[in-house]
Amino acid sequence: MDPDEFRASGHRVVDLLADYLAEVERYAVFPPVEPGDLRPLFAPSAPETPEPVGDILADISRLILPNVTHWQHPGFLAYFATAASGIGILGEMLTAGIGSNAMLWRTSPVATELEGVIVDWFRQALGLPEGLDGLITDTASTSTLIALAAAREAAGIDASRAGLAGRHGPGGLALRVYGPTETHSSSAKACMTLGIGRDHLVRVPVDEAYALRPDALAAAIASDRAAGQRPLAVVATVGTTSSTSIDPVAAIAEIAAREGLWLHVDAAYAGATALLPDRRGPFTGWERADSIVVNPHKWFFALLDASLLLTRRIDDVRAAFSLVPEYLRTLDRDNPARDYNELTSQLGRRFRALKLWMLLRWFGLEGLRRRISVHIELAAAFAGWLDASSDFERLAPVPFSTVCFRYRPAALAGRADEPDIARRLDDLNARLLDAVNRSGEVFLSHTRLRDRFTIRLAIGNLRTEKRHVRNAWDLLRDEAARLAPEDRTS
Repeated sequence: MDPDEFRASGHRVVDLLADYLAEVERYAVFPPVEPGDLRPLFAPSAPETPEPVGDILADISRLILPNVTHWQHPGFLAYFATAASGIGILGEMLTAGIGSNAMLWRTSPVATELEGVIVDWFRQALGLPEGLDGLITDTASTSTLIALAAAREAAGIDASRAGLAGRHGPGGLALRVYGPTETHSSSAKACMTLGIGRDHLVRVPVDEAYALRPDALAAAIASDRAAGQRPLAVVATVGTTSSTSIDPVAAIAEIAAREGLWLHVDAAYAGATALLPDRRGPFTGWERADSIVVNPHKWFFALLDASLLLTRRIDDVRAAFSLVPEYLRTLDRDNPARDYNELTSQLGRRFRALKLWMLLRWFGLEGLRRRISVHIELAAAFAGWLDASSDFERLAPVPFSTVCFRYRPAALAGRADEPDIARRLDDLNARLLDAVNRSGEVFLSHTRLRDRFTIRLAIGNLRTEKRHVRNAWDLLRDEAARLAPEDRTS
């Protein structure tokens, strides 16, 4: 593609994206399709001859946009948002166009050194002390995997060299990782990948607010030591995925320090609220962690993918992953430089620092704080509507911008725990969620809390306004009345 054609095509792509974002509300948030509907729309094999950009872009509008789940729709209130800010999109375009591979300092000096700058900018903005270093990965799953690999190495097991073969089984090594019952599945996947085994992720009981109980953690560690197992690490969470509960990090840090365990704090979603100095209470103690993960691609509006891993034990991370064959040795420099591939299992790395640098400059910390504050206020308003209703109940506290609830008609208020009624409520709420999502106006997700089907409304989209949240509430009430008119008292 010559420069003139590239320029013209690029303008057409930007126009398409600008129109899409301006008109995204005309689409159903979740497309009205079923599995298998879409594959027949595409050619069964690749074309033999070139096709013009205009035809390809026309098919983007015809085949792709109507059939995607629209994460940029202001009615997208499911999971945790990944909002595409304009500056983030431009940053991604520049990242793709520059095309640097940030694996070594010499393969992209500015990508390497800017990553260090951005890591430190975030550390300061989150109110964390000096001494925390880190890197930018793709997702929290990778960040947690790196952290637990470093924990395994720091324990003196030398797994990166000798592996774990022969160390498990009767009389063998049984490493144990601890987290609340609300721990994200990425911790279990990390244990699977690292040879620890998901059976050795100990799910510690939680309190009424779904937060890990320190007394139960201490008891679990003591029990495992007595059984000859080897405690390795604790994963504490500030803002769990299901309920956004807050583990008592300060108390957990005391136990981890006393027991000699690595403490990893998962703040992938809620860590953004630490930008607000008056909302740092839930994070008390996280400065003592060995590693912390916060995802800028969630509530910082940076687009997938960008995960920040901070650690005070960067040498243990390097020990877990460093492998430098001759072709990766840098011989043409006098001063030592960081090669980020030594801190991760991946060799090739995207220049993610570029879009984060652009984003932080465009919004400024004040702009990010203001938008996060608005989302917290919208969630509080929705929670207030729930609490004032006799037919809905909130199932968890709302410390951030996610609300967990269910439809529970007033007539069933005193019977919700009866087995038949509990099953009926689960079915009713599953049908309610499906009906609301099929409206195309909003998209919500679900989880289970204390074995109850729970609907989640999560606010984190740049484009979401109070009218969208209010519309979700109206849809929920209207669909609930339609699905179960006999249960309503009004």
